[in-house]
Amino acid sequence: MKPIKRVMVANRGEIAVRVIRACEDLGIETVITFSEADKESLPVRMANRAVCIGTARSQDSYLKVNTIVVAALGTGCDAIHPGYGFLCEQPELPEKCAQYGLIFIGPTAENIRRMGDKILARKTAEEVGVQVTPGSELVQDLNLAKVTAGNVGYPLLLKAAAGGGGRGMVIVNSEDEIVEAYDIASAEAQAAFGDDRLYMEHYIRNARHIEIQVLGDHLGHVIHLGERDCSIQRRYQKILEESPSPIVSAELRERMVDSAIALTKHIHYEGAGTVEFIFDEDRGEFYFMEMNTRIQVEHPVTEMVSGVDLVKEQINLAAHYPLSLSQSEVRLSGHAIECRINAESPEDSFRPCPGRITEWMPPEGQGIRVDSHCYGGYLIPPYYDSLIAKVITKGNNRLEAIERMKYALDNFTVSGVSTTIPFHRQLLEHPDYVNGRVNTCWTEQVLLP
Repeated sequence: MKPIKRVMVANRGEIAVRVIRACEDLGIETVITFSEADKESLPVRMANRAVCIGTARSQDSYLKVNTIVVAALGTGCDAIHPGYGFLCEQPELPEKCAQYGLIFIGPTAENIRRMGDKILARKTAEEVGVQVTPGSELVQDLNLAKVTAGNVGYPLLLKAAAGGGGRGMVIVNSEDEIVEAYDIASAEAQAAFGDDRLYMEHYIRNARHIEIQVLGDHLGHVIHLGERDCSIQRRYQKILEESPSPIVSAELRERMVDSAIALTKHIHYEGAGTVEFIFDEDRGEFYFMEMNTRIQVEHPVTEMVSGVDLVKEQINLAAHYPLSLSQSEVRLSGHAIECRINAESPEDSFRPCPGRITEWMPPEGQGIRVDSHCYGGYLIPPYYDSLIAKVITKGNNRLEAIERMKYALDNFTVSGVSTTIPFHRQLLEHPDYVNGRVNTCWTEQVLLP
């Protein structure tokens, strides 16, 4: 064990605030890295020290591994927390940390590399008997893609081998679409990940997106904290998440959890991670999709139902403390929902709306949590993700959590920029959502036809 005394938070926005607060609770000092566009941000105000690492463009600031490591060393940090996005799943960062004696608050570079390559991740899942979506190896060129598509069967998904989050992903319904789809998917993959390699998976039309939160320590112990249902999506991006899933039975949950833990143990995973599955509602089967080797945007719903602070666990696990609890000590109770609030205009095809917030009054009340980096007078920069807040509610049951979320959204005042608060209010009122009759296509096919 090596106690951590000072952490560099190599991120921005609400996750930077979240990490700083966890560090404060643990008595750990923080240093925040920031770009010129974020000099007035809340994390910069909160941290013990702030270091400007470049201009507004991510490539010139938040994605510069060497600059961040040098800044950590120069400010006497023991560790680096990457948050989510940016460098969190780039193995180069933990490798550099190891080279210079810094603790990377996350899994090993090998864990990241193995799960970051989606083809290798699929093979790894198969090694421990976890079902993967019927699909293919790499498709190196268009001619091979045409042949492989016939073997996989339509409809299918072309997916980026190096990516995730919906980038480099295209649905192909028939042979007539394969040429255009291949060109689009490979170009998107190259632009997003610097890697145009693709593979194929059979496309499941009536799918739920279910993920299992896991924690692993250096002693080989692994526990789970239940599942999250992330089926409410738009353009493959999650909009609303909840825990537990309204459609997962006790028997299905047990099988999913067993698969997630088997995979996590097999790769000797250390830290917080998420094993993601696609559940085919028509067939009643689930398939491994990917493992995210980081803290998730939606981690608060798990914290609400488990009472476990996942960021504190991350920090302690990185310091080689054992897990703070065993599986038998995990107690999951109630139901939690998270709505991602973005500075976007739903009426204008969800166009991003950067600008200055003139009024900011987040909701308060029993069972309500708001994670955000915003405040009245804050200028939302146009260079980054449009997420400005996460509203999380907990109830004794799902309907109570929904009602509390409606109350929270009705009492969340944001002026100066357009937000997705009205869109979420509309979503929560829809009988399909209330009754749990949704899938990964529902938002675009039903709510936004």
